[in-house]
Amino acid sequence: MKKIISALSFILFMGVVAISTQSCNSGTTDNSSSEKETLVENKETGEVKAYYFHATRRCATCQTVEDVSKEVIKEYYGDKVTFESINRDEDKDNPLMTKYKVNGQTLLIVNGNREVDLTNDAFLNARSNPDKFKNKLKSTIDSLM
Repeated sequence: MKKIISALSFILFMGVVAISTQSCNSGTTDNSSSEKETLVENKETGEVKAYYFHATRRCATCQTVEDVSKEVIKEYYGDKVTFESINRDEDKDNPLMTKYKVNGQTLLIVNGNREVDLTNDAFLNARSNPDKFKNKLKSTIDSLM
């Protein structure tokens, strides 16, 4: 009987983990690796921009991704890097969503023709290991400047 209860508890736990992962990352851009670089424009502008696309309803991790991103950008770059938070539900016709093929929670760092998707790193580390996420975000921005 104890084995059955243990097995059912494990299955229930895995189901909760799967559902919570889907609710935060549902519809994110399809990435085969933790970051993705793509050609988006014809030239680099010299201006680095961070875009965080999110839904109206957000879990603690979704909010933390935004908060930590803003904190890093303000602390290390001031006005040299812009951060824009875009609510996908309220701004469905935002041309950036089409341009970057966004359909879920997404954190993009962009400079001209270079686009780096940090969504996976952000969601894996923003709450559990914020220093790791901060370092990844800073190194990504530095590489695009």
